[in-house]
Amino acid sequence: MKTFWLCIAILCFGLSSCSSETAEIEQPQDEAIYFPPLTSETWEMVSISELGWNASQLQPLLEYLALKHSKGFLMLYNGKIVEGTESYMNGHSANTLWYWASAGKTLTSTMAGIAQDKGLIKINTKVSDYLGTGWTSAPLEKENLITCKNLLTMTSGLDDGLGDGVLAENLHYTADAGTRWAYHNVYVKMQDVISKASNQTWNAYFNSQLRDPIGMDGNWFTFENSNVYASTTRSMARFGLMIYAKGKWGNTQIVSENFLTQATTTSQNINEAYGYLWWLNGKPTYHLPQTQLEFPGSLIPTAPSDMYAALGKNDQKLYVVPSKKLVIIRMGEAADAQNFGLSDFDKVLWSKINALIN
Repeated sequence: MKTFWLCIAILCFGLSSCSSETAEIEQPQDEAIYFPPLTSETWEMVSISELGWNASQLQPLLEYLALKHSKGFLMLYNGKIVEGTESYMNGHSANTLWYWASAGKTLTSTMAGIAQDKGLIKINTKVSDYLGTGWTSAPLEKENLITCKNLLTMTSGLDDGLGDGVLAENLHYTADAGTRWAYHNVYVKMQDVISKASNQTWNAYFNSQLRDPIGMDGNWFTFENSNVYASTTRSMARFGLMIYAKGKWGNTQIVSENFLTQATTTSQNINEAYGYLWWLNGKPTYHLPQTQLEFPGSLIPTAPSDMYAALGKNDQKLYVVPSKKLVIIRMGEAADAQNFGLSDFDKVLWSKINALIN
């Protein structure tokens, strides 16, 4: 697997240090962010002509998405669906649930923010204060170095080469917490922390604090030692819209803006392109899963530099671009080879999006 990721990094991202100009959108005057109703299929739209985009490039974008095994796609501009971009293909429909894979890590990050806002947890507190000692196989003094923030930033120091299991026997010490970045399934222990602190099941607390207040559908299910979320494409867009709106849904603050600012900013000094389970574009360097190598250049050089993203296995994508007022969703099968979330597809897809919004 490590060899696979090295090949992907070299072949697919070798040009990432090259500069790339992204298109500027001719935007109308600032207007209030639009939020769709909680219990209705109604969702206002804005036309491509209103935005001044290049309508001739919409069909090539949709054809490329269909060719690359996509299932659902849509673009929001300041909360409204860009007319013509919402598309379901390859046997999918607007009502079909699809898995988020690791893009759902950002749901866990957001829930950590909500729990902290409510005074239930503190992310700088060690995990064993919530779960008790012995939740890993690390020596006690090393286990006690691991904080909730380490789980959110992939810096637990636990061995990422032992598979995705998160029972104690699978969690072995490799380095002191905070000194090594490694993409590791141990982040799901954050869900256990929140469950313990709230005295509720993870599902119940998630539904009451995040899913239902923004009108999402979907549920969590267990798959390959992980808790995975599945929803419709529009529900992923609802979550992206709440994040774009700095944690608000209408007049309700779901998660604090302060926490989201931290979550979407470089969170440690090892992988500049990683926040609290969010991937960050426009940084000087980045790391990838399954390797300790550092690569020069922006994560997705064809995308706007201020973009941050939830990226999941086999090309589940949630892009948030504040400067362009965009939230973009792509669900589906792997565009090309199987991957952990980032792939060459991101670069080509953004070149197609740029052609549309130019």
